[in-house]
Amino acid sequence: MYNNSISINVSDDESDDINGKKRARVRRKRKKFGFRGGKNNDFLRRLVKNLLRWWMFLLILPAIGLLIFEASRMIGTTKPIHDSKFGGGEKKTDPVVVKDNNKNLDRLTPTTRMINGTRRRCLELLPAEALEHLDLPVHGHASSHVKKLIYKSDPEAANSGGNTTMFQRNTDTTRYNLFTGNQTLYEREQSFKATGTAEVHCGFYNENGGYRISDEDKAYMQTCKVVVSTCTFGGGDDLYQPIGMSEPSLKKVCYVAFWDEITVATQEAGGKKIGEDNMIGKWRIVVVKDLPFTDQRLNGKIPKMLTHRLFPQARYSIWVDAKSQFRRDPLGVLEALLWRTTSVLAISEHGARSSVYDEGKAVVKKNKATPEEVEIQLEQYRRDGFPDDKRFNGKKALSEASVIVRELTPLTNLFMCLWFNEVVRFTSRDQLSFPYVLRQLNMKNINMFPVCVRKDLVNSMGHKQKAKPLIS
Repeated sequence: MYNNSISINVSDDESDDINGKKRARVRRKRKKFGFRGGKNNDFLRRLVKNLLRWWMFLLILPAIGLLIFEASRMIGTTKPIHDSKFGGGEKKTDPVVVKDNNKNLDRLTPTTRMINGTRRRCLELLPAEALEHLDLPVHGHASSHVKKLIYKSDPEAANSGGNTTMFQRNTDTTRYNLFTGNQTLYEREQSFKATGTAEVHCGFYNENGGYRISDEDKAYMQTCKVVVSTCTFGGGDDLYQPIGMSEPSLKKVCYVAFWDEITVATQEAGGKKIGEDNMIGKWRIVVVKDLPFTDQRLNGKIPKMLTHRLFPQARYSIWVDAKSQFRRDPLGVLEALLWRTTSVLAISEHGARSSVYDEGKAVVKKNKATPEEVEIQLEQYRRDGFPDDKRFNGKKALSEASVIVRELTPLTNLFMCLWFNEVVRFTSRDQLSFPYVLRQLNMKNINMFPVCVRKDLVNSMGHKQKAKPLIS
């Protein structure tokens, strides 16, 4: 019988080599993937598989947590109030209380913006050495159709002596009183047509009208040629020391803060006492008695708008709201915003809106005034033919008005008188009346500077608390 099989001899060495190669390949595979065999490898395989499946969720989760954290911080800065008196129970918020003012206090870092692809400073001041030698120009801006201003007063009331029983604050039925006088609609209309010599209502109607200042303070205020002023009535805000000025400028400029007796008591309780020289730091504190309005916002318009009546010898003024810290050299600011631009008035643009009618809607929505009083004001403006324009002379007309820089000329003084009369007649929201007065007077030489310039001028600290109202 034949054997059809073929025998192949394999030596032990060759068998070992083949098996060895197979084992080597197996080992290399195990080494490469590392998941076969053993509990640890199974765990790692499941871990990687879950990471591949849920990696997007793991990235989103920390982002959501950060968002919730930031939202809780923002919500914590306002306190919602439900008040059915304004707009059927919409949420009303108190002024934002800044809990950590130190983050902005004394900050001198310039504010910058991108211009044509280059980052530049918003407020371009002269170099420090030039500011050291800066002085007032010999002659101011003289070209104007208004040459002289006469303020209306009541001679009979003025000669009534010390009869303080005549003093009365405004009531709910009228905003006029012995401080403002009673401007008629006809007088209002004629005041905007003034040329040459103008006679207007401008507060301080007679000596019994309130807003009393000591003779010592009046004498000091008579000496001021340049003034930086602010006010706090009702104890609503702290006093922030001005910074960033040169020593020569400090000697040439008056820094005056107007307080009422409520603010004096509030500040003294917080450890800020007026010195024997009537100073707190660089500020001269002028204490005002018998404020003419129960509405503290209206009382605050007196030093804000009627600077020329309080400082009759001053040539230039800078107004700063009490919620801000002024942080630039005042003469340098005058040079940059007035002299360099040949302007008589400089005020910051409104950051959010351009139309006075849009601003009226925002005022009502934020419960800054009642819908009725805003509608009365805007309806009067419609009757007067005031357009819903967002620009005036090529610039945004709506102002933010927390910083006002001006030369005290007959024209700018008239402008401020008429602006003050509007906030007395209508609402105390001065943003609503500013563009109207601007257009009615056809004011030129106005520097409406952008918001970033205002941010360079001041450190914004926010309101500390609500001002306490006066009791009639």
